[in-house]
Amino acid sequence: MPSENGVNPNANASLPVTCHLTRPGGYRQTDSFKAHDLAVSGMALHPFRDVVATVSDDTTWKMWSVPDGELLLTGRGHTMWIGGCDFHPDGTKLATGSGDTSVKIWDFSAGECVHTFNDHSHPVWSVAWHHSGDFLASSSMDNSSKLFDLNSERCRCTFRGHSDSVNSLTFLPYSNILCTCSADKTISMWDIRTGLCAQTFYGHVNAINNVNFNTQGSAIVSCDAYGIVKMWDVRQVVEIASYDFEPHPANSATFDTSGSCLAISSNDGTVKMLEVEKNKVTELAGHDDGVQAAVFSRNGEMLISASSDTTVKIWS
Repeated sequence: MPSENGVNPNANASLPVTCHLTRPGGYRQTDSFKAHDLAVSGMALHPFRDVVATVSDDTTWKMWSVPDGELLLTGRGHTMWIGGCDFHPDGTKLATGSGDTSVKIWDFSAGECVHTFNDHSHPVWSVAWHHSGDFLASSSMDNSSKLFDLNSERCRCTFRGHSDSVNSLTFLPYSNILCTCSADKTISMWDIRTGLCAQTFYGHVNAINNVNFNTQGSAIVSCDAYGIVKMWDVRQVVEIASYDFEPHPANSATFDTSGSCLAISSNDGTVKMLEVEKNKVTELAGHDDGVQAAVFSRNGEMLISASSDTTVKIWS
């Protein structure tokens, strides 16, 4: 199992603020391209390059350079929709989780799927790599999350405790703590070395769709099926703030690198940009259907959004 927690180099670092906060008028749409034949259901940012991977209801994943929208790779092999993806920490592989209940590992140099895990009994919503790159976590409609060992190519642990679908998961940066959120309206923190739940966060009254940490690892953002977005203090295990974007579901929420701005992907076709300190909200409108995911570029110069309207849009 993983060794002791690593050191988060961003814990006390001064990180770039998104230009949405520093540029007059904030982000504006600058590029758009059709990414898939059906809804784009998820997206991940490459760890080093201006590249994103998108996954879709059309059963494929694709890799694109941004902002120009050049198609770099296409992956086929899943037999049902793909719910989520994540780049390996060294950027050489992609993990995907699908409605066909499988988790697949794709190697870019080999140009193919190099391993498939079939341990879940129901569709897989999301996947997340451990910072070591040796372990991969997945969450499923079977009410569980699993940890896979890429060296032994087997499931090392199953995390049971949620009473409904586990819709999203992510690792606390540079740690052995896995965070999951569920349709049972709770967020749980798990120690992957023991398989035990260390903390549970209560406060949502609807199914939670997505959960993410800030880069510093001090705060969590979660969003639910009625458009409620909450921020939580990781150390104190308390709610810091709550924001109401009802009645449209909030499909995902993510911090910019500095932690000073949130991008909330809404089912009303907009991205809500929330300035945390000012409690100010602006909307990026342009998609024709629900926005499923949004990611900030690491320097904050771009926001990339993906939607059920089959497109990816660039805001800068």
